[in-house]
Amino acid sequence: MSLYVIGDLHLSFGTNKPMDVFGGGWVNYLEKIEAGFKLLKQEDICVLCGDISWGMNLEESLKDFLFIENLPGRKIILKGNHDYWWNTAAKMNTFFKANEIKSIDILHNNCFRYEDTALCGTRGWLADDELSAEQNKKIMAREVLRLQTSLMAAGDAKTKLCFLHYPPRFKNTVCSELISVMSEYGVTCCYYGHLHGDGHRLAIQGPVDGIVYKLISADFIDFTPLKII
Repeated sequence: MSLYVIGDLHLSFGTNKPMDVFGGGWVNYLEKIEAGFKLLKQEDICVLCGDISWGMNLEESLKDFLFIENLPGRKIILKGNHDYWWNTAAKMNTFFKANEIKSIDILHNNCFRYEDTALCGTRGWLADDELSAEQNKKIMAREVLRLQTSLMAAGDAKTKLCFLHYPPRFKNTVCSELISVMSEYGVTCCYYGHLHGDGHRLAIQGPVDGIVYKLISADFIDFTPLKII
């Protein structure tokens, strides 16, 4: 059994937002995703770091979930900024069960174990210029609390990994609130997505103050899940 990670699949089987229109690496990206997942076996685990489906609700995203269901391995998903379909865990689990989607689990206010490694995370946040300072502060506070809850659930795990959608560091921006929580709970590595195309150059990669950062946006890792363990 192995552990993998990838972010930003941006599936749109139920909507008309194919990423091929952006050209470059996104051309034929669905075929690339299928080819990339052939590395995985059914017993493997892959964390999907948000921006999974363009659907506006669960029904619009169903074909995307079925596509993911048919990929090998167990998938653990977390929310991205474009996952408008995201709902309560109870409603999502009920929807998955009703549609016989059995290989997808939800990372939200909880954690999962891979042997002695805890898989923790949340969406994260970056300040939105269209929101007030107070609104941004409230959203960040919620994300900090969710990450704390996830890491607390890790208990005595030997290794703690953090999965986010938004980058906690990029270029000159530092999300000190989330980084502080990761440091407090002894996170050794943080995987994040969100950055695409020219945004790749903004990514912070490698060790910084005791935490190793890795960008895992699908178009950055050639639509092939990155093997962690």
